[in-house]
Amino acid sequence: MAKLVRTRHPEVTWWCPQLSASPAQAMTLLLEGTAAWPRGQMAVMGSSLGGFYAAWLSAQRGVPAVLVNPAVYPSRDLARYIGEHPVWQDPSQSIFFEPAHVQELKVLESHPSPTRPATLALIAKGDEVLDWREMLARHQAGHVRLIEGSDHALSDFDDYLPQILEFLQLL
Repeated sequence: MAKLVRTRHPEVTWWCPQLSASPAQAMTLLLEGTAAWPRGQMAVMGSSLGGFYAAWLSAQRGVPAVLVNPAVYPSRDLARYIGEHPVWQDPSQSIFFEPAHVQELKVLESHPSPTRPATLALIAKGDEVLDWREMLARHQAGHVRLIEGSDHALSDFDDYLPQILEFLQLL
């Protein structure tokens, strides 16, 4: 996605920061980093836990969001992952997920959404990590692309680029 935006839409600011394992620190970074951004020209996008974060930030900022297999109850789902884990993008690095991070996720889950901005949720029935029915129930008020098969990583992501770009008005 980053390459596509850079290539086809160099006028678009693409920001994909490395987020802290701490949800509170991650949200602080995102809120501060987007504080001066023009809301009418901003959108957010995320996958899995990043999809949960994107939905939260979208509601806080009142901007559209593309959500790819978004986590719905990350405090519940990540509670069993307390401890040290390799960083997905670079297994030579690691993060430590603490019990306090589960509590931080609970706080984010409990914040009411100040707005219901436009969302496009790409939800794969074949997601082996998250329950597609929970994702659908949470995001059915927006645009939903319910995908037969696929997987948590949405390995066939490129197939959905036209719909994503149309939703983001980047065609």
